[in-house]
Amino acid sequence: MRRTHPGEERGEDHGPVRYGPPLPGDGLPVLPELSAVLAAAAGRAGAQPVGGAPALLEAACGYWTRRGLPCVPDQVAAGPGAPALLLALTAALAGDGADVLVPRPCAAWWAPYARLLGRPVFHVPTPAESGGVPDPYALLETVRRVRAEGGDPRLLVLSVADDPTATVAPPELLHETVEAATAEGLHLVSDETWRDTLHDPHETVLLSPAEMRPDQVTVVTDLAGALLPPGWPAAVARFPATDGGRHLHARVLDILTALGARIAAPVAAAAGYALDEPPPLAERRDAAVRLHARVAAAAHAAVVAAGGLARPPQAGRHLYADLAPLREPLAAQGVGDAQELEDLLTARLGMPAPGGHRFGDDLGALRVRLATGPLLGGTDEERTECLMSPAPLELPHVQRALISLRSAFDDLRDDAQRREPPR
Repeated sequence: MRRTHPGEERGEDHGPVRYGPPLPGDGLPVLPELSAVLAAAAGRAGAQPVGGAPALLEAACGYWTRRGLPCVPDQVAAGPGAPALLLALTAALAGDGADVLVPRPCAAWWAPYARLLGRPVFHVPTPAESGGVPDPYALLETVRRVRAEGGDPRLLVLSVADDPTATVAPPELLHETVEAATAEGLHLVSDETWRDTLHDPHETVLLSPAEMRPDQVTVVTDLAGALLPPGWPAAVARFPATDGGRHLHARVLDILTALGARIAAPVAAAAGYALDEPPPLAERRDAAVRLHARVAAAAHAAVVAAGGLARPPQAGRHLYADLAPLREPLAAQGVGDAQELEDLLTARLGMPAPGGHRFGDDLGALRVRLATGPLLGGTDEERTECLMSPAPLELPHVQRALISLRSAFDDLRDDAQRREPPR
């Protein structure tokens, strides 16, 4: 089985570790109450202890208990962003010669940390209905083939609410995949950064793998998903309440210590406030989710109307478009792969449009992630107006942004129609 390393198909001399685009931001001004908490702690010059201080760990326990994942502080660790926690988890679980499995596509920041440790990463296809969780049969076949080649698959990273596809894996699929993974002895890391950004929480069922197999799942949540600005790095991890979980927790703390991965005291204060979910923060989070859901639906309609393919976004602040049906007009503009598609759309849209190759997809596939944050306006005043408006899609600056988006894709559709042979 061939291991994939982004860039090698193009002969790029960048080494095996590649860092992808950041999480899609919400584009909104910081909540005033959150700023006040950080400002009140700004005089604290130090950092929290490695793994987080007791108050922060208690807040994390409360956060997870409200979501049906009860835990105690000894099961929790905090770090300066999910990447630091995933690096420590990968080193603890697969740093001694084991292999790492991830879905295809997957969050851009997952695979680089395994490669940084010199560990191979094997991508497993996802089913048609959703991303983030591997197809269970493809997972079993991948494990079999890796072992047949002398490998030792030991860690599977997945996400129920997914970046980049913005989909939510249905519980029945998740159940089959978790059963397959645990039967093969894999430890699961569930990235639940986007679980609080469901566009329709009453119609979308989100189940954590930790609810199914609490003894073999570690949950990681980056607070930049729904609780903190992305520039204030903080994340928490929940470990299994088993002897193995306690050993893993201790090992992760050792690695975080070696990395000096501590959360700055002012950011930790803001993180603890956010994890407690007081009314001002919960109201802002819910309003932001509603706003991005509307904009994502409009962006999805623009892509589909132009002939592109995209799963309807169900979570997050993004969508994942497949422009394979427009390959011919794109080729006429010099676009033959995901990198060239990224370059074209970034220039046309005036906003980042990372290609699917950054998320582990094939370079030749014409896929791209589009974020909704840049469509909310260019100033804090415009973005705040979006948040407060009962009809944000009717605001002039949002209309202009969506018209620009539709125009870029409509031009491709029109080029494709002009190239169709007469009937």
